[in-house]
Amino acid sequence: MYQNDLFDPAPLDLIDDTESGIRYLPGVVSAETAQAWFEQALDGVIWSNQRRMMYEREVDVPRLMAHFSLDAADLPAPLMQAAGQVRSTVGAAFNSVGLNLYRDGNDSVAPHNDHTKALALKAPIAILSLGATRRMTIRAKSGKGRTLNVDLHAGSVLVMSYASQFTHNHGIPKMSEVTGPRISLAFRCFSDKAAG
Repeated sequence: MYQNDLFDPAPLDLIDDTESGIRYLPGVVSAETAQAWFEQALDGVIWSNQRRMMYEREVDVPRLMAHFSLDAADLPAPLMQAAGQVRSTVGAAFNSVGLNLYRDGNDSVAPHNDHTKALALKAPIAILSLGATRRMTIRAKSGKGRTLNVDLHAGSVLVMSYASQFTHNHGIPKMSEVTGPRISLAFRCFSDKAAG
């Protein structure tokens, strides 16, 4: 099991593959800017509570969600600013952002990989964290290797390669000690074919 250090400002290479793997980049956005974007998104985004089938019954998704195309006319200003920062940091032409609002430690997302069918081939996924620190678990699908636990601090970016979606799952477990809300901004490159 791996745990990143709270005070370690250095980028961490968590998983290695042919497309730069999974990397944790702390301090991409200053604490002040991250807090401002968090507050603006929390109050300015229309959050939806979705339901899905699980074990043959319909249940609430344990978090609130929103989604924007990055060229949308109604894109909130903090999301536009965040997109510019993440595009510059990662060097990818992201065109979409999916938002998750984890209201407290009871909200979570089960281990999963992102669906790649609609994504541009070999395009990375970048997750900017705002608000409370939450732990992400990263585990190899093959069952071999250790589980990595990475604390995602406000202003940090986790970058996952397209290839890593075929080899690893990631999730945000419930944590009773977390009382504050967190917003994740997941930037993706959807292919032109998917967008059309």
